[in-house]
Amino acid sequence: MDEHKDRFGGVEPICRVLTDHDCKIAPSTYYAHHKRRAAPSARTVRDAELKTLITQAYEANYRVYGARKIWRHLNRQNVLVARCTVERLMRDLGITGAVRGKKVITTIPDASAQRAPDLVDRDFVAPAPNRCWVADFTHVATFAGVVYVAFVVDTFSRRIVGWSAATSKETRLVLDALEMALWQRDRDQHTYEKGELIHHSDAGSQYTSFALAEHLDRAGIAASIGSVGDAYDNSLMESTIGLFKTELIKPRRPWKTLSEVELATAEWVDWYCHRRLHGEIGHIPPAEYETNYYSETAKHQVTVKI
Repeated sequence: MDEHKDRFGGVEPICRVLTDHDCKIAPSTYYAHHKRRAAPSARTVRDAELKTLITQAYEANYRVYGARKIWRHLNRQNVLVARCTVERLMRDLGITGAVRGKKVITTIPDASAQRAPDLVDRDFVAPAPNRCWVADFTHVATFAGVVYVAFVVDTFSRRIVGWSAATSKETRLVLDALEMALWQRDRDQHTYEKGELIHHSDAGSQYTSFALAEHLDRAGIAASIGSVGDAYDNSLMESTIGLFKTELIKPRRPWKTLSEVELATAEWVDWYCHRRLHGEIGHIPPAEYETNYYSETAKHQVTVKI
């Protein structure tokens, strides 16, 4: 109509001709549309702003956040928006959160090895940091061969306190992850108390080995092992590895070398611990959850002294 209205003497004659040909368009409809184009509604402007923020949040978090986590993320940034609005705009943008795949079992038990007792019994709720660590490893296919990645997670905060990667799944793999966990806690000046910490794992031969048992004993850490092939006995660790595979490994494949996996894992672990929102601990990052705990503990100690 904009193109032909001068030729036909305005909008009304064009609408009459269209109506005569069974294409009913009222002049008021044209003018309302023209007005909206010239001056977008407040909702349209707001939606455009939110779409930019949603896209930024999605890209900054490994493109894995669904509507719930993006909604939480925006609210933490003081962007007040309804969850249903985030869901609607994400549909408009064509973006969705990551969906987990099937678990692959890597546990190969050593029937001849003496196993430590199960000290956790599926209770992964710890009263404080450095009370219970869970450990496990997974594999990543690369062009250069299989890479194994081991993790140690503090059950109190879900924080990954140690990890390692190697082309061999010998005991050294899980020992290196444990050593990183001990070093990191010492670096942060939040060392564990001997006799208070439990190291829980499945019954894989790496975790029932004499070398690991001896290392834990020297460090004053109690070894705990769940039943063979039962994911529930180490479910928290299974969940963490599931996130690792879903959020990092699968979206970025194919992987080429060990060094490529190591670098990407280091970046993902940093994001996971310091920026990723975890629903199990109040939709905040693990590092923040621990900081809050130590802050509250310090306040309580000062109050008791007074």
